[in-house]
Amino acid sequence: MHPRVTLSVGNFFYAIATTLVVYIILPYLARFMSESAASLVVAAGAALSLVLFLYLPHLVERFGAQSLAIVLGIAQMFSLFALAAAPGAFGATVFVALLIAIQPFLSYTLDIMLEATVAEEGVTGRVRTLFMTAYNVAGFGTPLLLGGLLDNTDAYARIFLAAAAISVPFIVLFAARKLPEGKPPEKVRLGDALSAIARNRDLLAVSASRLLLYLFYVWAPLYVPIYLHTKLGLPWSELGWMFSLMLLPFVLFEYPAGWLADNVWGDQELLVTGFVVMGVSFVALALVTNAWSPLAIAALLFATRAGAALVESMTDSHFFRRVSEEDTEEIAAYRMLWPFADLIGPLAGAGVLFVSGFSGFFAATGGFLLVVGLIAAFSIRDFR
Repeated sequence: MHPRVTLSVGNFFYAIATTLVVYIILPYLARFMSESAASLVVAAGAALSLVLFLYLPHLVERFGAQSLAIVLGIAQMFSLFALAAAPGAFGATVFVALLIAIQPFLSYTLDIMLEATVAEEGVTGRVRTLFMTAYNVAGFGTPLLLGGLLDNTDAYARIFLAAAAISVPFIVLFAARKLPEGKPPEKVRLGDALSAIARNRDLLAVSASRLLLYLFYVWAPLYVPIYLHTKLGLPWSELGWMFSLMLLPFVLFEYPAGWLADNVWGDQELLVTGFVVMGVSFVALALVTNAWSPLAIAALLFATRAGAALVESMTDSHFFRRVSEEDTEEIAAYRMLWPFADLIGPLAGAGVLFVSGFSGFFAATGGFLLVVGLIAAFSIRDFR
């Protein structure tokens, strides 16, 4: 198997294991604590990830990206098995935080190995498309698996066991053969990385846009499932197909959006559209009640991801239009946005949820994404 195919298959298994768990984290923790306290557990895992992220270049240089991926996969598997064993409030807190901390590292090691398989820039698009397609196909199918496993129950141990089982082929895949390691990421000081972004208004604007997207990726999968299941009473068997339909835009829209940005409109117009659709539809979730049909809710969820797909494709393409591989400080800061959002997203979510409940949460966070997103989008320097 070609190393690129191996990495894409690994990304497929990684996507299933992480996506399965993310939808049930808050409902699971809510057995032991309030939704706001559960948010703080997620934030604690993100804080650990953010601190350790600064040492990742050293770890990759010393042990290699492939060895780290195997170790992290094993740590993820044992954490999932531990959660399936019903460890109680303290154990749940520890192992959920550990899972949250592991995810950005696993993604980063896969990315480093993927870059090592690209000898010439002319194949970069095809390589990354294969890699991301594997992730998106897994992400699309995983909610159906979630709904089938839970059906009309809250037997979350089934999800943890399934995710642990999916981690096994991931570990075996990377232990079975040697893959290109690539060069370890440059060691960059956090202050230098942030100042490099801040000095360039265009990079600052697109990085702010990307941070908003990552905040959406924290708020949506954490708070939408617990609201629809716990507060509105929708069973997981129904949520499964709804969430699967919700994720279709990432498969359908991202490549056409990239083509349109290259050939017709440019990045800014599509980025603005993405923030409008994502922000307005997320605000509209505050209006959802038991009177809404499942199909109407699914359509609204589809709209949130349609906007997110546009923001994702435009921020990534615009950022990498503006940097080269020599811009290590800028790239380092851009990559740290994910764990940073994982930290501040649950903290903000816990505060808003405590003050205003779920309706106020969706109205406030959706409005924030809309207003700040438009400011950031209109501040980028478009290339057309």
